[in-house]
Amino acid sequence: MQTPPSLKPAVKSLGDSPAIAWLRTLLAKGPRSLQRDHLRYQPQAAAAPRLHLIVLDTSGSMRQGGRLALAKGHAARLVELAARAGDHVGLLCFGGSGVELVLPPGPARAAGVARVRQCGAGGGTPLRQALAVANTLLAQARRRGSSGPAWLWLLTDGRTLEQPAAPNGTEHAVVLDFDDRSPVSRAQGRCAAWAARWGAEYRLASAS
Repeated sequence: MQTPPSLKPAVKSLGDSPAIAWLRTLLAKGPRSLQRDHLRYQPQAAAAPRLHLIVLDTSGSMRQGGRLALAKGHAARLVELAARAGDHVGLLCFGGSGVELVLPPGPARAAGVARVRQCGAGGGTPLRQALAVANTLLAQARRRGSSGPAWLWLLTDGRTLEQPAAPNGTEHAVVLDFDDRSPVSRAQGRCAAWAARWGAEYRLASAS
């Protein structure tokens, strides 16, 4: 599995320089000539952590062909990378028992991987309901202001006749396709169509 580019840690450019706090600098200088060690700088605000909201399909069709195991592996990797980057993460599962909030949005922890592994599968595919819950969680996160831009990751095989509307409140959405047909067939399938309609990124899942 390739490292999602959005989760690579941001590197501060060498050209960036903090702003000088002139009042504190002049107080430190006093009557002397200005020297480098007199300089005082404005505190720099830390970048708000990104929120990665994972929406994982645990319907009955995901049991076939090892799709769920592969999808959970991708979800676990996302949680690990978010924890390493200091980002926030949330996990929704949707299947026969409805929509389950497995990990409420908050600071990512490596321990969250165990919660991903425990997700079972079965039943129908309430995708529209899952995205409605995702929209609510994203709106709540925006109101709290506890995280920065949000990314939504939809992990599914697309085996549903529902035609859900695009998720709201995301900087970027990724549809990760776990259908086990040929890449050409998948590129012409439901997941690709949703991504195109939503203006989202479409990715074919792989075991690598």
